[in-house]
Amino acid sequence: MLTTRFVNGAPNWIDVGTSDIEGATSFYGGLFGWQFESAGPEAGGYGFFQLDGRTVAGGMQTSAEQGPPSWNLYFQSPDAEATAKAAEQAHGSVLLPPMDVMDRGRMAILADQAGVPFGIWQPGLTKGVDLAGDPGSLCWVELYARDIAAAAAFYHATLGLETSAVSFPGGTYTCVNPAGAGEDAMFGGFVDLADDPVEAAVGASWLPYFEVTDAAAAVDRALALGGSVRMPATAIEGVGSIAKLADPYGARFAVIKSAPPQP
Repeated sequence: MLTTRFVNGAPNWIDVGTSDIEGATSFYGGLFGWQFESAGPEAGGYGFFQLDGRTVAGGMQTSAEQGPPSWNLYFQSPDAEATAKAAEQAHGSVLLPPMDVMDRGRMAILADQAGVPFGIWQPGLTKGVDLAGDPGSLCWVELYARDIAAAAAFYHATLGLETSAVSFPGGTYTCVNPAGAGEDAMFGGFVDLADDPVEAAVGASWLPYFEVTDAAAAVDRALALGGSVRMPATAIEGVGSIAKLADPYGARFAVIKSAPPQP
């Protein structure tokens, strides 16, 4: 699971672009207890979702020309320019070239070899989110891909990510961890679209998971707040209970009540 002991290659930021930031604030506030704080007039409407005073995500209102509402993942980079160049050399692309975000850090938006967008964040004063792995915060990420081997090669070349196969009843799961950090630092996985009809209907993409204390209760709250259920709460042995949701504006995400760690 994710922590705030960020290392290069691991997710260190997440934000949502939405067609209605006030509505999104109401939804995520009701679901996770978040509050939205503006980053100030110089930030162009960008702000921070906070839980008990700690930043768990960013968010801003976006236009239809900027794409549909979505959650966007950022991975830590020690050098945004070098990472962007590595992505291009690995047959990806640069959607937004590296740029300074005041004195907070340096960012870029890239796309992998299959066209899936993701961000990179080179920390300045802002290292990353203040909370990860706890209820109400980001705890896991998954890439749904048509070609796992090609995805693994791209993210290894671009971010240094390493993969490993974990067996479970009925198959194997491809876990991902930062370079040299070992399997104890796993923060996500790669899933073949052919194995997941829910995500196959959407196509290749990254999906964030937020920890909750009760997945079924989170589903009920999301529905009451105007969200939709893409997959109901489902128990997976040794993993926990997960559900896939979308907010009222279409941004997709998942929740998980993680199983206790095995001895």
